[in-house]
Amino acid sequence: MIDLSQIDELARRLSGLVPPALREGRDEMQDNFKAALQSGLARLDLVTREEFDVQRAVLVRTREQLESLRTLVEQLEARLAERDDARDTAPPQA
Repeated sequence: MIDLSQIDELARRLSGLVPPALREGRDEMQDNFKAALQSGLARLDLVTREEFDVQRAVLVRTREQLESLRTLVEQLEARLAERDDARDTAPPQA
């Protein structure tokens, strides 16, 4: 979830940028900025840092397993090729 304190801070900064002549409704503008930011961020389908870190760890583990399986397949293919070569070069049996 998005850290609401950061949204509050951003809304305060935005309302601080409003020219002095328009500052009468500053609190209302700050609330409107905050609501607009929350609404916009909610539509972005964001994940939390914790969720991101978990998925990153899963990806790292999956890559390690994939590399291990690649190595195993290469070894098995080499053994199979050796066996095929030995069979092709063996003298015929009568």
